[in-house]
This record gives sequence, structure tokens and C-alpha cells, in this order.
Amino acid sequence: MQALCELSRNQGVSVLPCARSELDALVTGRHQGVVAVLDATVGGEAGGMMSEAELAENLSQVAVPLILILDGVTDPHNLGACLRSADAAGVTAVVFPRDKSADVNDVARKVASGAAETVPWVRVTNLARAIESLKQAGVWVIGTDGDSEATLYEQDLSGPCALVLGSEGAGMRRLTRDLCDFIVKLPMAGSVSSLNVSVAAGVCLFEAVRQRGLQKG
Repeated sequence: MQALCELSRNQGVSVLPCARSELDALVTGRHQGVVAVLDATVGGEAGGMMSEAELAENLSQVAVPLILILDGVTDPHNLGACLRSADAAGVTAVVFPRDKSADVNDVARKVASGAAETVPWVRVTNLARAIESLKQAGVWVIGTDGDSEATLYEQDLSGPCALVLGSEGAGMRRLTRDLCDFIVKLPMAGSVSSLNVSVAAGVCLFEAVRQRGLQKG
């Protein structure tokens, strides 16, 4: 605790000692004796919440963007895990709708382990319109669906692309699917029919990372 307080002060963060009861009142669920009060609109130099206009500007500055689109992921644990994988894979941004989707709340932030403040993410009013904008910017949109004949590993992910994963139960919505340039699946060798959406997101993102590494090599 002393080391954390010293680090905070060194970074210009105010430290206010208080009773455990006060911390209990500030959070939902368990905490470890420390609560940070954050400005939800402020991330790192290129991370945290951004607007659709800022996303468009960010895209223009990235040579080969990699976008993660989440269509209706309603569990904040899954959203947080997706943000964490997205940060690790170096995505340009994570995009998800305002309606019928989890928000980046305290649960999602805790699961993200800091990624909610470092990876850019955008809550869009109209996901279909956002996808159209990405396509107009030269980004290929690749959806995931277990009924597809093509697999993830057959798809070229080395160029500008957005990977779309649907909700935990129903998958992508029909309109979202229709807007995709390609549809792929993860080959399943076991008895279960699908993976958790956050696991699937990690698999897809790091296949893109792998392909881009091979291209550079």
C-alpha cells in the first residue's frame, strides 16, 4: 500500500486515506483496499473512449488498421476481456453499439485490467452506419459465424480489416452479417459448438497478428 501511495504521488495523483466503509460505499462487489476515481472521458494518449469522428481521424493515421467490432455483447465481463485481448493485439479501436450492449462500467474495467484506459473504444449510435464508414475508408469487414464454410485460417487478415463478433447467444444480427465482406468460422474439433465471445475474439485477433508478422518477415 505504501509503494502504491508513493507511486501515485509521484505521478501527480492525489491520495486520500479513508475508512473501509467509505470504499465499500463507492464500489459494487469486492475491492482490495484502493479505489481510483477516473474521468471516463480521458484515456491515454491514444486510448480510452473516443468519438466516431475521432475514430475516423485515427484511421487516417494508421497504415493497416485492425478493428474489433462487437455486435451486441451484453456481458460486461466479456466486454472487459475483449478489451484486454484487443489491447494485447494492438488493435486500432474496439467498436460496439450503444443499445443492447454492455457498457464500459466498473465491472468491465476491472476485467480489462487497464485496457479500458489504453485501447481506443467507440460506442456508436448506429452500428450499420459505422460499418459502412469503415468500408468507405478501405477497411474489409470480416464477420464470424459457425455456419460459414470458410475458416478463419483461410482468410487474409494482413490488410486493413475489421473483425466482427456477435452476441453470446444469437451471434451477429442479420443486418450486420449482410454488411460483412467475408464470413468465417473457427474450426471446432470438440463436442462444444462455440467458444466464449472473448476467447473467440482473442483467437481471431491473434491470427491477424500472426499473419501480419509473417507479412513483415
